[in-house]
Amino acid sequence: MASTSKAKYRGRFAPSPTGPLHFGSLVAAVGSCLQAKSLGGEWLVRMEDLDTPRNVPGAAHDILQTLEAFGFHWDGEVIYQSQREEIYRAALEQLAAQGATFPCACSRKEIADSSLLGIEGPIYPGSCRDGLAEGKIARAIRVRVGDTRIEFTDLIQQVIAQNLATEIGDFVLRRADNISAYQLAVVVDDAAQGITEIIRGADLLTSAPRQIFLQRLFGYATPNYGHLPVATNRAGEKLSKQTLAQAIDAKHSTQQLFDALRFLGQAPPAELRQSSQKSLWDWALEHWSLANIPSDRAIHYGPFSR
Repeated sequence: MASTSKAKYRGRFAPSPTGPLHFGSLVAAVGSCLQAKSLGGEWLVRMEDLDTPRNVPGAAHDILQTLEAFGFHWDGEVIYQSQREEIYRAALEQLAAQGATFPCACSRKEIADSSLLGIEGPIYPGSCRDGLAEGKIARAIRVRVGDTRIEFTDLIQQVIAQNLATEIGDFVLRRADNISAYQLAVVVDDAAQGITEIIRGADLLTSAPRQIFLQRLFGYATPNYGHLPVATNRAGEKLSKQTLAQAIDAKHSTQQLFDALRFLGQAPPAELRQSSQKSLWDWALEHWSLANIPSDRAIHYGPFSR
């Protein structure tokens, strides 16, 4: 395959070890891997295990074993976010030195009681932006967003625009339980790993403007983004551990990879459903087309008939 003409392509798959991989996870892994490999690039795996209270013992190991059983091959070592807290703290200090952050003493209930609803729940009303009220103790660290409009062209979802002030509000970078927030960690890690393009599920589409905002504060390059449709159950809920999504089974890896390719609009020939795993991967690499992926943000997964 031809390599990209500029900086070498680097993509990534970043699961959270809160349980086994399900079909929705497989779709994200297949999409990100094929996009990277079809362009002659590198595909990295990062374990987003920062939210330690939600981690399931042994899940990270099981995820890597499952990926191998399904024929995935990643480049370099797997990075674990739980081992990088000092790096995130240093990044937060960098933003604090710019005057971009502030301590917040508000509880979730206080925010909910005094806020308008945004695209992901209550919008932070700015209660602590100009300093903590007397007697209050800081719980979290937030970043000031100001009246900032972020717009970018998604490779799959087209033009996305978001006003952080009116749709999100000043968001958390360090949580009340003293754990670095996802938005901070993912931006720092993507920059550290030289990620040039992020192919992931559309459930994270609304997070992209916040990540672009942080990239600009840090002076990082902004990667390209492409958000794949997420798989949903009959109730319209995203397949996840919380909705009791069934784990993918390595005994039927070729059939499930075939289903993932069909879900992503790639239309593999029917006879490949019963072929070898290698034959299916070879076909997928040769015929991969980002343009064929549906622009829907969510698609019901049956699964496809076997």
